[in-house]
Amino acid sequence: MSTDNRPVPQDFFKDWKEREALAESMIPMIGKLHRENNVTCYIYGRNLLNRSVIDIMKAHRFVRQVERNELSEFETFPVFEELAKLNLGHAHIDVGRIASQYMNDDHGLSLADFVQREVGDAANNPSTPLPEPQDIVLYGFGRIGRLMCRLMSEKSGGGQALRLRAVVVRASKDPVKDLVKRASLLRRDSIHGGFKGTIRVLEEESQLVVNGNVIQFIYANQPADIDYTQYGINNAIVVDNTGAWRDEEGLGQHLQAKGVSKVLLTAPGKGGIKNIVSGVNHEIIDAENDKIISAASCTTNAIVPALKLINDEYGVVRGHVETVHAYTNDQNLTDNFHKAERRGRSAGLNMVLTETGAAKAVAVALPELAGKLTGNAIRVPTPNVSMAILNLTLEKEVEREALNEFMRNAALRSPLLKQIEYTESPEVVSSDFVGSRTACIYDAKATITNGNSAVVYLWYDNEFGYTCQVHRVLEKFAGAKYPTYPSKA
Repeated sequence: MSTDNRPVPQDFFKDWKEREALAESMIPMIGKLHRENNVTCYIYGRNLLNRSVIDIMKAHRFVRQVERNELSEFETFPVFEELAKLNLGHAHIDVGRIASQYMNDDHGLSLADFVQREVGDAANNPSTPLPEPQDIVLYGFGRIGRLMCRLMSEKSGGGQALRLRAVVVRASKDPVKDLVKRASLLRRDSIHGGFKGTIRVLEEESQLVVNGNVIQFIYANQPADIDYTQYGINNAIVVDNTGAWRDEEGLGQHLQAKGVSKVLLTAPGKGGIKNIVSGVNHEIIDAENDKIISAASCTTNAIVPALKLINDEYGVVRGHVETVHAYTNDQNLTDNFHKAERRGRSAGLNMVLTETGAAKAVAVALPELAGKLTGNAIRVPTPNVSMAILNLTLEKEVEREALNEFMRNAALRSPLLKQIEYTESPEVVSSDFVGSRTACIYDAKATITNGNSAVVYLWYDNEFGYTCQVHRVLEKFAGAKYPTYPSKA
């Protein structure tokens, strides 16, 4: 990105107010494009939907990490204006990249013609991601289930793609009281904050209306006992958030219910079930024929994208994965009996050494690394955001600066930009990454190299970051296709 047109403002306050006004003017255009055209807008991979003025301005500042220079609202706002004039079909459009390319490319085109060229066949082609909306059912309403509900409500667009139709929870003696409590847990979250939207409780109908989406709550103890068709739900994909069943036999119970066609597990699958890490091996999903797949684990999603990049570039001979993981509901709040070793001790007072299957699970997504990795985990007294430490022996020698620069470019310019974020701040800590939408964040300041050895540190929001990965897998499982512009990385 050229520095010639980046003069330092003589009046910073005036410059800020002008850019603030432009960011404010972008919000209705972003919302209308999403609501009417199912178009999601980004600034260098950062989603702008339902963001505040300050969030949009910070997304522009983030571009410094990519281009080593500023991207101004003065440059992106005209692109939004041109997009608003087009009759766009569904798409993901990176407005920041289009603006940067327009400034730097020797194209000889007006902005209107350049934008028309860059969005390609999305212009004047009002298509939808699916022939008809896909019904989705959440089986379980815990940490991942509620975050999926939030995310799907945010991404509902015009309702042409994935539609959350129902949530299944255990049978209750007092369904009305249960529904009110479920609504409260969705509305308020100690980690992720309040829900950005409205929730209406329809007690007699056992329904929540979330940002206009009517969600039926179904009380049942066995998947096969449910008749979804009586609620107008057909051909549904069930997202099993319980982890109660992880093999084909157990998860197959969902397929016995009326109105269900597929099952997505939000935990590592067993017995030959495809474990998918979006961005890495999602191409193995057969949307027409697969009935049961898994979105693997949060840790597997965190380490696989980085391992793929490093292995492709430097070759991994062997390695060890140490996960420093936030405590989970599986642990005890105070010392008490637990069937697993060590996990019975108080989660809030102890570091708890435990096992992780993430190292072995890597081989499912990256068969070339089978048998090359070991792993362990330490549960620590924080409620969210974990860290994976990759201690790798490589085929090639590598310098710290070279590895960081490779990961910076790959994370911010490659097709894995939704999976890997990059930070080189010397001051970041775990709470800074609550709400991250990527599978992991590469911490460049912590990188250590010595000859052909490298130690890499990856932060990850093991709740919301993983939920975003699950949603990406769900879109592909449903067969939804979102053209991305500009098409070149």
